[in-house]
Amino acid sequence: MKKGIHPEYHDVMVVCACGNAFKTRSTYKSDLLHLEICSHCHPFFTGKQKLIDSAGRVERFRRKYAGVGKSTEAAETKTS
Repeated sequence: MKKGIHPEYHDVMVVCACGNAFKTRSTYKSDLLHLEICSHCHPFFTGKQKLIDSAGRVERFRRKYAGVGKSTEAAETKTS
């Protein structure tokens, strides 16, 4: 590796807006990194994710593709 072209890799304290803090290593310039959201407060990781249905799009999708898997299952049972 060439010397002098790589950023310094050091310990960084990461602090989320929810209050969670953890230590990691990074090439971030400062020793303190502030986040708005982390794995402790993100809806995907907490299991509190809500599915927002705008104008019935989810229901329309389910109706459109309701019979897609059924036709192949019926064909397989006929050949068996």
